[in-house]
Amino acid sequence: MQLGLLAVALLSNALSALAGGGAGLVQLPALILMGLPFPVALATHKVASVSLGVGASLRHAQESSLNARLSALILLSGLPGVWLGARTVLALPPQLSTLLLGLLTIALGVYSACRPQLGASSGGQSWTTERLALGALVLFAIGFLNGSLTSGTGLFVTLWLVRWFGLDYGKAVAHTLILVGLFWNGTGALTLGVQGQIAWSWLPMLLIGSLAGGYLGAHVALRQGAALVKRAFELLCLVMGCSLLLKALS
Repeated sequence: MQLGLLAVALLSNALSALAGGGAGLVQLPALILMGLPFPVALATHKVASVSLGVGASLRHAQESSLNARLSALILLSGLPGVWLGARTVLALPPQLSTLLLGLLTIALGVYSACRPQLGASSGGQSWTTERLALGALVLFAIGFLNGSLTSGTGLFVTLWLVRWFGLDYGKAVAHTLILVGLFWNGTGALTLGVQGQIAWSWLPMLLIGSLAGGYLGAHVALRQGAALVKRAFELLCLVMGCSLLLKALS
């Protein structure tokens, strides 16, 4: 079982670091299938996913990938949403939420695929006060989803950074992995850990796999460039969206 946990964490977090989100596609359902009830699996996944941010940070820090102003906006806007979402997760109707999340995730992948030049290069957007305000509001909403539904919301942040703030996919993924993976997920893990239980005996292998997978995925993304990251993002959106629909309708 421990080797299985390591393999699941390594695969899911490497894919997430490459595509800019989606570790919960593999890791969270796997924890549930291996015997953890949903609240415990969610809290355990959140704690383990912090290592994804650590692993990705170690690799992206060597490239100076982050914009300080945008990073501050992501943290100040998203963290309150994460906290609020994690506080209210048990009050949400899970089947409907999962269905809507699946449809939205598929829409993200289709939207990106239909626009070949989207995220091919950085720039092209002026960061006016109005643009920053709306950008912050959407980041707060995504943060709420991150705290409450967890699976795939990093993909939302990645596409929002590309579409609204004009980043290319490579830079958008770097911001998502470090700021969402490390700080948003850390806030969610702390909040859920206080509310519920964490499967501590499952964490060592999950943490090791998340750390190694995050570093590996970030390394491949930096080496291969924005084009491969964009394709990985679109593919993972479609696969994860279909998976969520099947889960909601089953």
